[in-house]
Amino acid sequence: MSPAGGAQAESAQQHLQKLERALAQSREALEEFTSSVSHDLRAPLRHVSAFVRIAREDLGDDVDPEVASHLDKAADAATHLGHLMDGLLELSRVGRAELQPGPVDMHDLVEDIRRQMQEKLQGRDVVWQVAPDLPPVFGDVALLHQLMVRLMDNALKFTRDCPQTQIEIGGKSTDDGGVEIQVRDNGVGFDPRQQERLFRPFQRLHSAKAFDGIGIGLALARRVIERHGGTIAASGEVGKGCCISLCLPPAPV
Repeated sequence: MSPAGGAQAESAQQHLQKLERALAQSREALEEFTSSVSHDLRAPLRHVSAFVRIAREDLGDDVDPEVASHLDKAADAATHLGHLMDGLLELSRVGRAELQPGPVDMHDLVEDIRRQMQEKLQGRDVVWQVAPDLPPVFGDVALLHQLMVRLMDNALKFTRDCPQTQIEIGGKSTDDGGVEIQVRDNGVGFDPRQQERLFRPFQRLHSAKAFDGIGIGLALARRVIERHGGTIAASGEVGKGCCISLCLPPAPV
């Protein structure tokens, strides 16, 4: 390479590093803003909830049904807003958490979560298929645990009405040297045209009446994966289940 070509390459590398630092600073500022806003809204939200409750109690049982309905809706809205702020804070914590990376045995991690979930599965026919040879990855075990809890909990939630729930968790090494982990279920699935919305905070593809939650699980999963320099994708069809695919760095040999 000529001296001029070497200088251009070095200049391009420096420019890329500058952009990466600016992006990291922007992300940090956004995380701080999100955390601050969520925290500062707590006190006025508590006041709203408290005064709605006091008004409802003061009016007693003889309150006009329409007025009672309005107050109940206001109380429900305040509760929902509280859940949304909880979600924002959780996203903020994931984005700002200091990573402590190391080798993670994904099979042991998944099996541990599965055992913890057994208690809330009473009365359901759930078949787990966890590959015994799930490849180990390199990452922060606490964040990866949080990630897999979200994905497995989603799989259980959206298969709730299936006569038999089937959840398959497999993995393989990829051609570029990474590790791909897949969480597949036979639940309600989703419209593939709405795929991008899945990973946005508070985006729901199913009604709140049909399935609870605020739409934060996959947004949090994406944040965890991005912190590890990996990728996440979803595939599925309405009524034919869903598959979430994760790409993570491999554990060092």
